Amino acid sequence: MRDLAPIFIDTLVPVFLIVGIGYFLGPRLEIDARSLARAAYYVLAPAFIFEILSKADLEADVVLRVVGTLTITTLAGGLAALAVGRALGRPAKVTAALILVAVYGNVGNFGLPVITFAFGEEALPLAGIAFLTVNALAFFIGVTAATWHRLSPLRAVAMGLRTPALLVALPAVLVNVGDVTLPLFADRSIGLLANAMIPVMLMTLGVQLAAMGRPQINRDVMLGSGLRLLLAPAVTAVLVAAFGLDGADAGVTIIQSAMPAAVFTSIIAIEHDLVPDLVTTTVLFTTLASAVTLTVLLLIV
Repeated sequence: MRDLAPIFIDTLVPVFLIVGIGYFLGPRLEIDARSLARAAYYVLAPAFIFEILSKADLEADVVLRVVGTLTITTLAGGLAALAVGRALGRPAKVTAALILVAVYGNVGNFGLPVITFAFGEEALPLAGIAFLTVNALAFFIGVTAATWHRLSPLRAVAMGLRTPALLVALPAVLVNVGDVTLPLFADRSIGLLANAMIPVMLMTLGVQLAAMGRPQINRDVMLGSGLRLLLAPAVTAVLVAAFGLDGADAGVTIIQSAMPAAVFTSIIAIEHDLVPDLVTTTVLFTTLASAVTLTVLLLIV
């Protein structure tokens, strides 16, 4: 816990370097953010989810309690964003964007390295389950919210269920439970695509930031950031006690719930035309602000 510097040097610096590549090269090479986003959305993310789910291995008791905690936290964040958006009279798209950033934390390329430095590699399997839980719920809730303003409720839910990364979840679980060995060519292809997801997402964020110009920090950005960085870990801290989680199990769960808005929120926003400037700015702001909030939490837990 005392050696926080490596967390920021080894985790944040590589992330910002890749975002910077997209930011500076995007306009010069005329890279299209939407094309990158669609590649990540329809190909790379499903491969990544399949790779993780098909190889996960953890004890059921702790897994159920962590999954339960993060499920309630995610639902609470989404409902809080919906309530705040409607109470303040925000447009439907803005409210949907608030829901998206409230439920979807960056539990992958930020969360997993942070957990490694804070709790050691032995905590990674549980952090991986947290990653899968948040991603599955956030994909469904986020895409449903992103399409709700232009589709009927039933069609919006159906759209969320057809999210590519969710569609591969059941086959991946069946491969895992059935101890199925994929053909070597298939396993290697999936692995290569999965490994490409995070850098492509980060470059997409950089290209999108360059296209939107100078970020504008407004009330909506602050609202989304508060829901993501403050409300989520506060709710999780209460729930881990209620579910009887303690020690590293509690710490991993709380820290994973406190991650900044995921890069993939920008990709969902681009794909569904959901005020992408607001979402992308919130991703950037929460990423920077998490340097403070995560430091405080790591000192506490």
